[in-house]
Amino acid sequence: MALVPYSETPAPVLAKLHETSASFDFANRRLSLRQDWRRRGVAAVVWDAAVVMCMYLELGKVELQGKEVVELGAGTGLVGIVAALHGARVTITDRQPALQLLSDNVEANVPSGGGVGSASVSELTWGEGLDRFPAGGFDLVLGADIVYLEDSFPALLRTLLHLCSTRTTLLLACKLRYDRDHSFLELLRQSFTVEEAHYDAQRDIHVYRAAKLPTRRDL
Repeated sequence: MALVPYSETPAPVLAKLHETSASFDFANRRLSLRQDWRRRGVAAVVWDAAVVMCMYLELGKVELQGKEVVELGAGTGLVGIVAALHGARVTITDRQPALQLLSDNVEANVPSGGGVGSASVSELTWGEGLDRFPAGGFDLVLGADIVYLEDSFPALLRTLLHLCSTRTTLLLACKLRYDRDHSFLELLRQSFTVEEAHYDAQRDIHVYRAAKLPTRRDL
């Protein structure tokens, strides 16, 4: 993973990451999310892949109303929050250090009732404690900018295989920075069909749509 050192005077391209909050207009609402680059680093800021994923969800090509959804490596929770505001029941997950920031952002942006879905926050370290989550129990699995650390690829794939059934839609929003990112897509294709569903040329973000291949047990 490329590490970006903290600086009190960041380069302009990174300046927005150093803001303590970020605002977006999605689901006919103004969303305001806390960020915490200084203490929590890359996991606590909104990256372009999350924004593009939300833009794709707003195109209406994926049914969200009443669907069971899980977001992996959620960071600030923007993607899961937008899915919930479109009527999904969302489990927003990340590792333990990110959970308080996630919970604060969900509480601030997902109202109870009012015709929207729901969002809950849960700890999930990829490949660990997967029996706490229903095997193949989700209609939609979301991940924005989670393909970047090569050592995590086997655990991420195990997690995806557990969460997805052959009826689950998997959406991954990625900036393909390195050869290893392409390698993960090839690894994913061993167990999933994978196609590019959207490309944001301005931000150089790809959205891939995948579905789990049936095994003998599924046939």
